[in-house]
Amino acid sequence: MTTTPDTTADLMADALRAALAPTELEVLDESWQHAGHAGANDSGFGTHFRVRVASPRFAGLNRVARHRLVYDALQNFIDAGAHAIAIETRD
Repeated sequence: MTTTPDTTADLMADALRAALAPTELEVLDESWQHAGHAGANDSGFGTHFRVRVASPRFAGLNRVARHRLVYDALQNFIDAGAHAIAIETRD
């Protein structure tokens, strides 16, 4: 998958919208903050993300189950090289 910094985060947001119907969503590419760290690439984007998401699908679920839903929705990005995803959830 060849993408630019904006499109990677945008595509991730699209996948999360489709899977979780969020009421709030923010996907930030924080890769530039991890230059030289494990999993970082030379481009400064596409490897480290922060996801803040609120969804009615999270109601009654513990943190692990909520994170699993997010990871499941983003599996294609993880397979393509997203190294780290910091997740903040609420219902």
